[in-house]
Amino acid sequence: MNKLQEYLDSHELSEIHPSEIAKILKELDDSEFSDALKLVPKDLLGDVTLALPDRYFDDVVENLSVDELSHAISELESDDQVDFMQELEELDEEIASEVFDSLHEDDKQEITQLKKYEEDEAGSYMQLEIFTAYKNEIVQDVIKRFARLRKENELENVQNLFIVNKENKLKYAVGLDDLLIFDFTKTVYENIEASEESFEPIKAQDRNDIKEVVHIFEEYDLSVLAIVNDYGVMLGRITSDDIYDIINEHATEQMYNLAGVDDEAEEDDEIINAGRKRATWLGLNLFTAIAASFVIAMFSDTLESMVALAILMPIVASMGGNAGTQSLTVVVRQLALGDISQGDAMRIIKKEVTISLGNGIVFAIIMGTIAYLWFGMQLLGLVIALSMIINLLMAGLFGAFVPLFLKRMDVDPAIGSTVILTTVTDVVGFFSFLGLATWILL
Repeated sequence: MNKLQEYLDSHELSEIHPSEIAKILKELDDSEFSDALKLVPKDLLGDVTLALPDRYFDDVVENLSVDELSHAISELESDDQVDFMQELEELDEEIASEVFDSLHEDDKQEITQLKKYEEDEAGSYMQLEIFTAYKNEIVQDVIKRFARLRKENELENVQNLFIVNKENKLKYAVGLDDLLIFDFTKTVYENIEASEESFEPIKAQDRNDIKEVVHIFEEYDLSVLAIVNDYGVMLGRITSDDIYDIINEHATEQMYNLAGVDDEAEEDDEIINAGRKRATWLGLNLFTAIAASFVIAMFSDTLESMVALAILMPIVASMGGNAGTQSLTVVVRQLALGDISQGDAMRIIKKEVTISLGNGIVFAIIMGTIAYLWFGMQLLGLVIALSMIINLLMAGLFGAFVPLFLKRMDVDPAIGSTVILTTVTDVVGFFSFLGLATWILL
């Protein structure tokens, strides 16, 4: 708590960053957290709360009154207001209702408007606070109006001036750096006409999938993107900080899903809930392991007659599993980044199969030689070499095919891919190795 007090005392309010306060708060234990929260400037409470991990949200709400929560929300930008209210509703609907009723009417309308969008739609991430002007306005008047709104804290993080017509349809987007070199005595449109630069706006529709918006940001290296409706009417904007959050969330979700872990459950402090989610995937994995065990049981006589097979058998499955995971990880990540188009499936599959087959041949020669030198059996080296080629070939094929197929079925490629792949590499690895051993050695 002393560290927080020192930080606040050494900085002006305008210099204080919510993430720095959040960083300090995370270092405190439960008893210190409540007292430290009282030191946070009221105007920054909302931003600090959203900067903290989700597990702290309960503690913040417990230590704030309805009026304090209402004030914290009122100081947030519209998209953050919605995030705060949705978390509050999940925690306690009664408190959320009281807080919502106490908000200013403008805030209520904005929150209600943004909550109409689905979670994966661009509109749910946009800010309604935008700086617009008409093309016939004098530049000097536009700058004066911007300065006034900025001083009154009506606008934050403004990078672009959006030019609209009387129907509020977006026509142009002018960066503030360009605006400053315009002729202040002329209209915005006259300056645009006289300039050699293009001021055509890059935009997205409010009902677009947020993943499409992320790709637009990456493609054009944007800091802000205008959001319009089906008729081209300016609705709001999405800023790069939201896009960074979306990218991080999606990357985290993919990593968790590949490991068979639920991202939402893991962010919660509920051990039972997280354990139950993990147990679901572990249970599925148990059945796939049993399937692999049945394959081994089919060749029990072969294993009993030659101990060397039991020693070498895990190597084949392990190499196949790792090769498959490599292909799977690459394809899932490329799908997430939008680097694979609909007509790219065969190219990706051929690439992964070729790489896996090449590696399979190389390591088949190495492992075949090792097996021969180890056990003094030339045919045993041939068996494990052939089995390794077969398993790595199948690993590359399924490592690429499974996520592409799931994507085609509108299922997140990261979900379930690992379990399917592990089953294939284990079953194919054991079956090919023991089957070839039965056929060649016995």
